[in-house]
Amino acid sequence: MGSTPGSTSMPAQTTAWVPALQWLRAYKPGMLRADIIAGITLAAYVLPAAIGDASLARLSPEAGLYACMFGGLVFWAFCGSRHTAVSVTSAISLLIGISLGPIAGGDASRFGALAACAALMVGTMYFLAWLLKAGSLVAFVSETVLIGFKIGVAFTLASTQLPKLFGFSAAHGNFWHCAEHFFANLHETNRTALATGLSALAVLILGKLFLPNKPVALFVVVGGIIASSVLGLGARGVKVLGEVPHGLPPINVPAVSLSDLNELLPLALACFLLGAVESAAIGRMFAAKHGSRFNANQEFLALAGANLAAGLGRGFPISGGMSQSLVNESAGARTPISGLFSATLILIIAVFFSGLLHDLPQPVLAAVILMAVTSLVNVSALRHLWRTDRTEFAIAAIALAGVLTSGLLRGVLIGVIISIVLLIRRAARPHVAFLGQIPGTRRYSDLERHPDNQPVPGVLIFRSEGSIVYFNADHVRETVLQRVAESSPRPTVVICDLSAAPILDSAGAHMLRTLDNDLWAQGIVLHIVEARSAVRDRLRTEGFENREGRIDRFTSVADAVESRRAAPVK
Repeated sequence: MGSTPGSTSMPAQTTAWVPALQWLRAYKPGMLRADIIAGITLAAYVLPAAIGDASLARLSPEAGLYACMFGGLVFWAFCGSRHTAVSVTSAISLLIGISLGPIAGGDASRFGALAACAALMVGTMYFLAWLLKAGSLVAFVSETVLIGFKIGVAFTLASTQLPKLFGFSAAHGNFWHCAEHFFANLHETNRTALATGLSALAVLILGKLFLPNKPVALFVVVGGIIASSVLGLGARGVKVLGEVPHGLPPINVPAVSLSDLNELLPLALACFLLGAVESAAIGRMFAAKHGSRFNANQEFLALAGANLAAGLGRGFPISGGMSQSLVNESAGARTPISGLFSATLILIIAVFFSGLLHDLPQPVLAAVILMAVTSLVNVSALRHLWRTDRTEFAIAAIALAGVLTSGLLRGVLIGVIISIVLLIRRAARPHVAFLGQIPGTRRYSDLERHPDNQPVPGVLIFRSEGSIVYFNADHVRETVLQRVAESSPRPTVVICDLSAAPILDSAGAHMLRTLDNDLWAQGIVLHIVEARSAVRDRLRTEGFENREGRIDRFTSVADAVESRRAAPVK
């Protein structure tokens, strides 16, 4: 951002990593009203979600409020996206709740300290990722894996909340254990609790249908508190939220040991990956919608600050929330400052009005969570995968099964492993296209995709649809030699089109020399065309031009065909 003579401006490097300075300098009076309204709407939506997700994390309600409050007070200053809202999320909360139980050993205060420490570790990971400019990391977890993972999270969430909806205690463990507990204890159903929960769920469903992106959940929470007080639901066996401490927690580093850090590392890594991928998906969605640019590295810095603040403030790991961000956008947010207003409002409630949450019925809270779970189940995406790519559908199913059978923490790692294996598999077996002439032109394209293309008699033309490097070079060579062996009559010339290979390493160049020798032994000439500059440099370095002659940037496939079609075999 430039400056006029005589004006005072911050250094460009500072405004680059603190976008809030840019937002404030470009702020106009008309934006303030829109951001205030959006901030109030966002706070109304986040409050019940924060309490519900704290319950999922097996933490006190104020932990969710503190996480959203402290994280929100910092996130807006470093966030590069106009509409992304930071919050506790169901997936990360459930991951915390399931993973910390065995480590905490039933000690509630230790459980809270471990959760806060996990937030500090996650914040540190984001900060290191920002320093290393590792924003491209989020692309390694495929959307297909996330589809299956989120559905698994939804089923696991539902299995933990259905007992609360029916008025009896929930189990802790994986999906199958919780589901077994639910069906085995249905006879303990409290009818008053079930009626309360179903009423809340019905209002939430109607609100989603007729009042989308409105704070209906806040209305349900307030209504539940009033109903509990007026009707005496607690006396009828309906569990209520209980005492919520008011005021602010001490700002300090949680007391944990070095051995705890070692045990928390897999959990922190899983929370880091989940938050990074979810926040990147949100940022990319808004960037595409509003024609802006998304910077994953900038979001890493914002998430680093938010999680460090949440950890120091006795919260737990947070990330960009999809539903919260959509609410923020639909409410008219113009800049991330709406997140500051939302966090400030939560701060006021935590300090002065937290006692009002005492009579909130647990079945109402369960209904809020169950309604939020529905956004994780993307049925249309599954149908699309089933229709278009059964392999991708199977990958989503494996990720789903991994969550349900191995738990969320291992499910995250299974998803990452699947994504990386899939990436390596695709890179290790690039498509090798054999080309034919497009009728009436001098252009050549894949014969398999375009059967009307015309093969060139005596000439075999191939193109690797990707870089040729050490782990896929043999695949390219074997594919070409197999096609040569199957061709009748056998070609006298093989043309290698390298236009789609941006990288050729030493192993790839060695493979081409070996292929040249293999073909030469059969009386076949290999000719290389349309190589990029870096690839040409590599081929020259490897001495490839000694037999082939100069490899230049001017000769096309059509030129090679015309010059080599009738060339005698050496």
